[in-house]
Amino acid sequence: MAERYYVVREDLLPEGILKTEQAKELLRRGEAATVNEAAERVGLSRSAFYKYKDGVYMLEQASRETIATISMDLEHRSGVLSKVLGMLAVSEGNVLTISQSIPLQGMANVVVSIDTSLINGALPELLDKLRSLDGVKRVTVVGRS
Repeated sequence: MAERYYVVREDLLPEGILKTEQAKELLRRGEAATVNEAAERVGLSRSAFYKYKDGVYMLEQASRETIATISMDLEHRSGVLSKVLGMLAVSEGNVLTISQSIPLQGMANVVVSIDTSLINGALPELLDKLRSLDGVKRVTVVGRS
């Protein structure tokens, strides 16, 4: 299933999500030296911070994210990786790094970091296109920056 994103008005968000973003802001500005300090200052548990930290962004900040790291499990067959790279090129995702594991039991893991600033369409659409390619067994976003 593709990742889905929502834009939600701030006053409708649960307190834990709001406090997570407040703690992240303290860390970004250097007003808190550690996660523990930031969480404590906004009245949030560390476990709640870690639960939400990778999924909570202010809209202005999320729009600046341009690098996505995608992990894929590919069948070990000639041309599969080439099809993936071709799909990224057609979608104008500029490959920054690529790492492939040694194939085991007919499958190889490939991790690709791409610049998404010029992608035609949204990242979830690109992920769906990658999933539809013959030989691609799993596609997940493992990081964004």
